[in-house]
Amino acid sequence: MKKILYISFLSLASLLIISCGAYSFTGGNTGDAKTIQIDFFPNQAPLVEPALTQRFTNDLQDLFTRQTNLTLTNSNGDLHFSGEITDFRVTPMSGTSDQTAAQNRLTVSINVRFANKLIEKDNFEKTFSFYSDYDANAQLTGAVLENALDEIVERITQDIFNASVAKW
Repeated sequence: MKKILYISFLSLASLLIISCGAYSFTGGNTGDAKTIQIDFFPNQAPLVEPALTQRFTNDLQDLFTRQTNLTLTNSNGDLHFSGEITDFRVTPMSGTSDQTAAQNRLTVSINVRFANKLIEKDNFEKTFSFYSDYDANAQLTGAVLENALDEIVERITQDIFNASVAKW
């Protein structure tokens, strides 16, 4: 009886260890992919913020290298991201009693093409967009611009990660 109990416990413990090994705490499932290629995202927007292209590309690369075990490569990656920044615009959002804007909204849109060489049905081309509101009396420079871009780029890169490997 003791031997059966011991074997049952050992089998259950082995099953738990194996099943937990398949779970990823980041939510990303890269399958059999070993490499990732993230091309430079040029700015094709009518209004160009010079630092945005490099910043976005680097942040997307950093997110995938931090949250997956993929190796970044310059060509022939199992997973491949390309695209362009298509919109960078400022619009007034809420008005005041003297008919001026109280808040402005910075919106950034990025067209992304994702190709998975191993599972072609996962391929997509999609536009990701997000915004950040700021006080209309503030100039969109310095810390105001940095904070807005931090919020926007973080959200868009996370949305891309979720759409491509987390399947959310």
